[in-house]
Amino acid sequence: MQSSGLFPYGDQKFHLNGMHKAGDLILGGLFQVHFFSVFPDQSFTTEPQPLICHSFDLLGFRQAQTMAFAIDEINKNSRLLPNVTLGYSLYDNCLTLGVGFRAALALISGQEEHIVLNETCEGAPPVVGLVGDSSSTCTIAISTVLGLYRVPMVSYFATCACLSDRQRFPSFFRTIPSDAFQVRAMLQILKHFGWTWAGLLISDDDYGLDAARSFNSDLGVSGGGCLAYVEILPWEKDLNEFKRIVDVMRKSTARVVVVFASCFVPKQVVRQNLTGLQWLASEAWSTAAVLQTPDLMPYLGGTLGIAVRRGEIPGLRDFLLQTRANQFWEFTFQCKFAPAPSGWVEDGGRICSGDEDLKAVETEFLDVSDLRTEYNVYKAVYALAYALDELLRCEPGKGPFSEESCATLQTLQPRQLVYYLERVNFTTSFGDQVSFDENGDALPIYDVMNWLRLPDGQTKVQNVGDVKVSPFNGEQLTLDGDKIFWNFQSKKPPRSVCSENCPPGTRVVRKKGEPECCFDCIPCSEGMISNYTNSLECFSCPEDFWSSQQRDHCVLKQTEFLSYQEPLGICLTAASLLGTFICAVVLGIFIYHRSTPIVRANNSELSFNLLLSLKLCFLCSLLFIGRPRLWTCQLRHAAFGISFVLCVSCILVKTMVVLAVFKASKPGGGASLKWFGASQQRGTVLVLTSVQAAICTAWLVSSSPSPHKNTKYHNDKIVYECVVGSTIGFSVLLGYIGVLALLSFVLAFMARNLPDNFNEAKLITFSMLIFCAVWVAFVPAYVSSPGKYADAVEVFAILASSFGLLMALFGPKCYIILLRPERNTKKALMGRSTIGTA
Repeated sequence: MQSSGLFPYGDQKFHLNGMHKAGDLILGGLFQVHFFSVFPDQSFTTEPQPLICHSFDLLGFRQAQTMAFAIDEINKNSRLLPNVTLGYSLYDNCLTLGVGFRAALALISGQEEHIVLNETCEGAPPVVGLVGDSSSTCTIAISTVLGLYRVPMVSYFATCACLSDRQRFPSFFRTIPSDAFQVRAMLQILKHFGWTWAGLLISDDDYGLDAARSFNSDLGVSGGGCLAYVEILPWEKDLNEFKRIVDVMRKSTARVVVVFASCFVPKQVVRQNLTGLQWLASEAWSTAAVLQTPDLMPYLGGTLGIAVRRGEIPGLRDFLLQTRANQFWEFTFQCKFAPAPSGWVEDGGRICSGDEDLKAVETEFLDVSDLRTEYNVYKAVYALAYALDELLRCEPGKGPFSEESCATLQTLQPRQLVYYLERVNFTTSFGDQVSFDENGDALPIYDVMNWLRLPDGQTKVQNVGDVKVSPFNGEQLTLDGDKIFWNFQSKKPPRSVCSENCPPGTRVVRKKGEPECCFDCIPCSEGMISNYTNSLECFSCPEDFWSSQQRDHCVLKQTEFLSYQEPLGICLTAASLLGTFICAVVLGIFIYHRSTPIVRANNSELSFNLLLSLKLCFLCSLLFIGRPRLWTCQLRHAAFGISFVLCVSCILVKTMVVLAVFKASKPGGGASLKWFGASQQRGTVLVLTSVQAAICTAWLVSSSPSPHKNTKYHNDKIVYECVVGSTIGFSVLLGYIGVLALLSFVLAFMARNLPDNFNEAKLITFSMLIFCAVWVAFVPAYVSSPGKYADAVEVFAILASSFGLLMALFGPKCYIILLRPERNTKKALMGRSTIGTA
């Protein structure tokens, strides 16, 4: 391997520090081996001095060594790229865009003398593919140029979602998930714990700004959350700006802080004693050892973060033990190779012998238990190797290029390698599948890390789950909740919401001028429900349903009608049956005493018909009690109307007979009785009743009464009632009864003073007075009574008028029959005047 003892001298053109190895095909690599770079002063009078990189990055160097190891392993594998030796040319980008860009241009243009394949410069281009860069900003700039020539670039750490744009970056691939998935992974964690109210801190670069855009657009869609604040962390040590950001965090009600930053310095958090926050770290710092110090643990302990997938690379540690690069050796053993800088020995410095035992020193360089970025480097190299292997196995005449040609080692063009990279698919020794989608992104997977605060104040970063995309199941978050350490007194996840969830039975009303997850909960109105959390609107219940007391589900409305089971219905039923029973008793008395004068007076047949009609009046009231049905609605008013007309017709005929008898008792009035014989009386009753029957028939045929569910009286009840159908028909029915009753009353009133010891006209007058009074009072009471009470009013009117007629007409007669039998004689009834019996 050609090397400069780790990057000590550079090219005269670009002054690039690199590490190289010759081969049939060369892979380029860009790594961060130094943290900082110093640009010399530009005097414009002499040739500029080369750029100086300092602050050795041990982990960046290990990543470069991992690429060297992967290529060495591939070269030893007889099944992968047989008879082809891979070489490499690796450069330090010094975490500077200008340096990384110069290195990339040098690699693809072939200006570096180390990577010329042969003296004739014929055959394959200097570098067929690049592994790198570690920075999204640098990668965007480099890949823009590489894409013009379709040189494949496989990044191991550039996560910007913008790099998935195939139009801008047609030859870019990566083995690390993009920030788009990183954002979705963190959103999965927020959603899992119900954190809908969070703050966001981002770095002032492409990494942070692009993540902020994705976070804003995806947060509401994924879990209904929103951001309390978004703050950009300054690169410079602007203490006032840091203090302002911490003040914002302190005043906010958000208990969760998401940090998308390539570096995060929480010194102000410590200075201002900002505790009680749950930190959610991006992969850029979720495993950063520099932050895992005892003084930061009271503030950062319990941090949850996502980290690049950890992998295992067998044999890497043994390879790293063979490293002898000068700068690495000096950094590890804190010595200098001779000749040492002046004053080094005098100040107590040690001279490196080169025989120091690397195994005896504790160094992070040899710790291969947590390989993450290195694992991505390893996969990137193997992806290029497998693509090259497929390319070189192409059979002439069956190739994918023009005229079914294949690429060869001598004619290989980078754009041909891109074709095979897009189709590469292999499984690592660790069991992870590697392939790229149409945007050049590998199947994404992240480990979920948790900062466990140990009793001695130290920190252990533990794996508590993972987030991955499965080809069949989509995005999946798996967490081991029992392992997670929460840095709170309750040892439970914190609550971080702007507004508590609106329970079922309420609806969300946004707070004006505040984010959408800040809202008030307004109860649903009566008859409306919301049956899930955070409902935006309430829904009306179906017609026969009503909202529950909690307004979270619909319940069947209560039904109301005049029932046999309720006290009012029981009383009315009892009264109806009592009236029927009394009618039956009176009828029995009259039948038993049918030969007595008081029964035979004024046509006993009419009295029997009157008792039967009263019995029907009492019984028809039962049709108004119980759940209305079609037949009961049709029958109740017809039965009521015909029964009462039969009753009133009998009374009317009785009254007319009284007047006719009185008139016949006068000289020359005997002829009037021939019109009021028994058959005429019977026929009159029949005709008058038939008219009512005709009215009822016409009413039922034209517009029949029917059951109806009325919801106007009560919102939460269904009142079952019978609608009359035709108001005119009902009015004519009642009016006809009223006309007959009024006529009976007038005639009876005229005959009240007739000379008779037992003048039935007085009883008829009194009974009709009760009857008319009841039904005159019925009309306004019926109209103003809602629901079942209208039926109760009608039943009461029927019973009251029926009892009135029964008591007024038959009470005195029964009194005489049962208690004063001496008055139940013809002589007693005739008195001084002689009135014939019909």
